[in-house]
Amino acid sequence: MTTITKINLGTNGPLVSKLGLGCMRMSSVWGGKTNDESESIATIQAALDHGINFLNTGDFYGSGHNELLVGKAIKGRRDDAFISVKFGAIFYNGQWIGMDLRPIAIKNFINYSLVRLGVDTIDLYQPSRLDGSVPVEDVIGTIADLIKEGKVRHLGVSEITSDQLRLANSIYPVSALEIGYSLADRQIENDLLPAAKELGIGVVAFANTAEGLLTGEMKAPLPADDYHNHFSRFQGENLVKNLEKVDVLKQMATEKGYTPTQLAIAWVNLQGEHIMPLVSMSRRSRLPENIGAMQIEFSADDLTKLEIHFSQGAILGGTYLQR
Repeated sequence: MTTITKINLGTNGPLVSKLGLGCMRMSSVWGGKTNDESESIATIQAALDHGINFLNTGDFYGSGHNELLVGKAIKGRRDDAFISVKFGAIFYNGQWIGMDLRPIAIKNFINYSLVRLGVDTIDLYQPSRLDGSVPVEDVIGTIADLIKEGKVRHLGVSEITSDQLRLANSIYPVSALEIGYSLADRQIENDLLPAAKELGIGVVAFANTAEGLLTGEMKAPLPADDYHNHFSRFQGENLVKNLEKVDVLKQMATEKGYTPTQLAIAWVNLQGEHIMPLVSMSRRSRLPENIGAMQIEFSADDLTKLEIHFSQGAILGGTYLQR
């Protein structure tokens, strides 16, 4: 298996792998089951072995379970890992109930995260979103203070607007923007991606398969207990029409000898040297497929076909990315 190349996270930023490992699905976030812990730890360690050093977690993933898991996986090899932590979302009984971005809360969150991870410093620390409940100046200013104290190395932001990104960067240099991006979700190409590039901010792109839509494995209708049913993209005729679009990706994958998931990741990877696909995995068996996606290239005809079939608005309905 090939190792992953490294890129700077933003202009003159830290060196990180071009492919990131999303650890969220290793824990129960929405009330579902927790994956096998030993396999999750082995997956993180195998990723590190292959040069994937960017590990993405959140203090609210499994109410701290995910950070504890990452902490166990990196014990004895802290220097191999670049740890990205999101904070601010509040869950109760498996349900999202709001945000807490008060400076006093952030200072509380960071200490618990450091203990659970078993580290002295978090490499990238970011609010999971900015909801207007607390002035941006207070949120970013608090993280800047944590950087001065040595508890955090770099500032990140997640799921925000271009105006919020510019404001945050004017308060303290932003190293990375974490945002959903895929063939099915391209609205950020209008202003957010150009703003990040202009400001020299790295982009950590999650949801490359659009919550599973682009894997080619979905069939309509979905089982009644499938969590995707909460989102309009996966309901009724929307799902039927959307899966017709995905057939184009499936056909291309077959012709090229890859999986639709690999093509979805590869497309994101090729959108810029400053863009990192962040792929969720909880099993070592997924590593070869996802690492292999980073080597895929598209012909001009391939890219034109994808551009036509997955233009903005081609996929009907939304997901939590637009909540």
